[in-house]
Amino acid sequence: MTRSNCPENRAVDRLLMDIGTLQEIARNQFFYSLHELNQYQLGQRLLLILFYGLLAKLADLFIDKLLLRFAVSTRWKADERIMEILHRPICWSIFLLGITHALLLSPPLPSPWDTILPRIIKTFILMVWWISLIQEITAMNENNMSWVLQKIDKTHFYMIKNISRILLLFTGILWGLVIWKVNLTPLFASAGIIGIAIALAAKDTLANFFGGIALFVDAAYKVGDYIILDTGERGEVVEVGIRSTKIKTRDDILITIPNSIMSTSKIINQSAPEPFYRIRIDVGVAYDSDLRLVEKTLLNVATENHALAEKPEPRVRVRSFADSAILFQLLVWVKDPRHRGRETHNLLKMIHSAFNDQGIEIPFPQHSVYLQSVSKKSPAIIVE
Repeated sequence: MTRSNCPENRAVDRLLMDIGTLQEIARNQFFYSLHELNQYQLGQRLLLILFYGLLAKLADLFIDKLLLRFAVSTRWKADERIMEILHRPICWSIFLLGITHALLLSPPLPSPWDTILPRIIKTFILMVWWISLIQEITAMNENNMSWVLQKIDKTHFYMIKNISRILLLFTGILWGLVIWKVNLTPLFASAGIIGIAIALAAKDTLANFFGGIALFVDAAYKVGDYIILDTGERGEVVEVGIRSTKIKTRDDILITIPNSIMSTSKIINQSAPEPFYRIRIDVGVAYDSDLRLVEKTLLNVATENHALAEKPEPRVRVRSFADSAILFQLLVWVKDPRHRGRETHNLLKMIHSAFNDQGIEIPFPQHSVYLQSVSKKSPAIIVE
C-alpha cells in the first residue's frame, strides 16, 4: 500500500488543507477589515484622542502646580477644597470628551455603534463626576470641613450632607436615563402609583425622614447638646441623621432613636438656649450656726473652683427650716452639662472641708427619746 493510499495519511492531508483554507480565509478577512476600517480614518481619530490626552495632562499639571498652590496660599480654605474635588473629574472629562469627539468624526461609524459608543463615553463622564462627588460628600467630616462648621452648626452640616447625597443619587440616575434616551413619560405617569406603593411599604422610613426634616427646621437640638428624653435617658447628641438620632449616655452607651419618635416626644435640652448648666448643692447646717458665715463660706468655695462659670455668679439661698437643720442651697453654673457630675463631686468635698475649717456643723437626722414614769406599772415613752 502506497503512502497516498494510507487512510491515516489521507486524513492528515485533509487536515492540513483545512488549516490552510482557514488561514487563507482569516488573512482575507483581516485585509478586508483593514480596508473597511481605513475609510473611517482611524489614524485621524487616534491622533485626536492623543491630542485630548495631552490636553488632559496639561490640565492636570495646571491644576496641580498652579491652582492648588495658589489656593493653599490664600486664607480662604474653600478654594483649596474645591480644587481637590474638581481636579480628577476635570482631567478625565477632557480625555473622555476627546474620545467622544473622535467617534463623531465623519464618516460616521456603522449602526448601532454610531450611537452606542458615544452614549457609553457620556455615561463614563457622568460616572466620573457622580462617583467623585458622592465620595467627597461622604468623606466630609469635622476635620476637613472645619471652615464650614465655623458658619453653621454640626446638626445643619450633617443634615445638608445627607440630603445632598440623596439628591445627587437620584439626579445621577435620571441623567443616566436621559443619556440613553429612555422615555421618562411612562415613568412619571406611573410615579403616582409607585409613590403610593412606596409610601405604604416604607411608611416608617418616610415618617423618620420627615421627622428629621422637622427636627432640622425646628432646631430643637444639635450635635453636642445634652438632652433628656421623656423616657428618662440623658446623653449627648452625637449624630442627627436622616433616619435617626444617636445619643451617647454618660455610661458610653449609644442609643439610636428614630426621628419620628424624637419629633413627637418631649425633649429637655440642657444646652439651650445657653450652654451653661446650673448645679444645685443642698446643704444643711445646725440651728446654732452663724448664717452669714455659712453663706460666705459657700460663696468662697464656689469662687475657688475655677472650673465653674464666672457668669452667672454663684448664689446662696436659705430654703427652709427642716426638722434637724437649716437648709441652704448653693447655685452655681458649669460651662458644659457634661461636667455636672464631676463638679458636684468636687463642690461637696470642698464644702465639707471648708465647714470643718470654719467649725460649721452639718447635723444628721436624730430623734430624742424621753422616758417618763406615769405609774409604777407602766412608764410613758415620749419620742421627739
